[in-house]
Amino acid sequence: MADTAVHVAGKQPPLPLHEHAALASGVAHAEGQQHPIKLYLVVWGWLFVLSAFSYLVDYFGFQGYLRWSLILVFMMLKAGLIVAVFMHMAWERLALAYAILLPPVLVLVFVAIMVFESDYTHLIRVVFFTSPA
Repeated sequence: MADTAVHVAGKQPPLPLHEHAALASGVAHAEGQQHPIKLYLVVWGWLFVLSAFSYLVDYFGFQGYLRWSLILVFMMLKAGLIVAVFMHMAWERLALAYAILLPPVLVLVFVAIMVFESDYTHLIRVVFFTSPA
């Protein structure tokens, strides 16, 4: 009976290299990626700290461009952490990351271009549409 088990095991196809290495090191093969809970807790802590900083911007009464710059910086940092860790973008292929992250970046670039052009458009409208005195 033992010879039959050895004989059947000998006819199995060879394992791929990454599975062979995982079995040799004693690691069980699991579907998907497993990340330590500590990583998620640390990111959750950073999100809490960044939210507190965002709240402190209002608490201390910052005004003008400084206020909005700080709020946007904290917002982008929080969004980056969420996308990288909780949406697992940090472990995706670079092509997929570019496919998801590049369009919002381009939208922001086009919005910045429109902001700069809006001053020119406003100036042209003031010059040509005001009645001469």
